[in-house]
Amino acid sequence: MNTENRFSAEQFLTSRRSVRQYQKGLVLSDAELNEILELASRAPSSWNLQHWRYLVVREQANKEKLLKIAFGQQQVADAAAVIIVLGDLEANKVTSKVYEKAAPEIRDLMVKQVDGAYTNNPGLARDEAIRNASLAAMQLMLAAKAKGYDTVPMGGYNKDALISEFQIPDRYVPVVMIPIGKAEKEGRATDRLPLEHQVIHERF
Repeated sequence: MNTENRFSAEQFLTSRRSVRQYQKGLVLSDAELNEILELASRAPSSWNLQHWRYLVVREQANKEKLLKIAFGQQQVADAAAVIIVLGDLEANKVTSKVYEKAAPEIRDLMVKQVDGAYTNNPGLARDEAIRNASLAAMQLMLAAKAKGYDTVPMGGYNKDALISEFQIPDRYVPVVMIPIGKAEKEGRATDRLPLEHQVIHERF
């Protein structure tokens, strides 16, 4: 990467802010939404199982329902869309589709490996659902930023109420709620802990 591109990438990553006040009435078109979700779906995932699902909420009546579920946090009602990123607890069931174009010996090997992992480790399904959906969620926020939109990741909501109101099947676990829109008020810059506090080299 040349110096100019490196600096632009750094500026892009450091310019993302969590925005909590959005312009009301903004419409996010199907084309723009699909571009963002397509880019988000390029995130990496274990065994390429793509453990995420996106519950897209754009109708105002449904955003008002989210407002109650999110304890009155106004951004969910004002943003152009709210993307609820779900993790798939049964991602092992998509192996045949994921590997349908692979050579038979590769497909059989991967299916066996995935089924074995999910069968022998009861906690794996939930761990992988949350881990991989989180990768997609971060990529979604960066994709939105690249398209000129603002976002904020939200964990403050009533999960049970969300599941009930939007009839989310047991197969999926809510991971994060992400409003998307244009900032009415820019998000504030936040400090970061120094690397020496965050990084451990080799071992503790």
